[in-house]
Amino acid sequence: MNIEPVVGSAFDHAFRFTQEQVIQFAELTGDNNPLHLDADYAATTSFKRPIIHGMLGTTVFTKVLGTEFPGFGSIYLKQTVEYLRPMFVETDYKAVFTIKTIDPVKHIAEISTEIVDVNTKKVVTRGIATMINQEKF
Repeated sequence: MNIEPVVGSAFDHAFRFTQEQVIQFAELTGDNNPLHLDADYAATTSFKRPIIHGMLGTTVFTKVLGTEFPGFGSIYLKQTVEYLRPMFVETDYKAVFTIKTIDPVKHIAEISTEIVDVNTKKVVTRGIATMINQEKF
């Protein structure tokens, strides 16, 4: 990580999901809700098209926190999540991470986690990750 892990430091990560990834997630988890997989069914809902599994969207948090910011050696202790808006395939998103607190004695940090729709600028998912990292906090 090139960013100093201090309170207030932030990192963002651009990403998007494909329908194939949604299908793979459904196969892996067994969550085959047609709202995620069947365009005809989804058209009858308030969303009008298939939405991404909420948990698939939040997998970006573990990817970034474990490999980029703060990175290797990080271990999840807790993650809170609020799903505010649906996510859709082939849509550009940005995950935004900001260190809120650091306990240097216990090597624990609380990091805000948000997913923002790049086009609408609206937060679709938000929460707080509690991470331990012996080398970085």
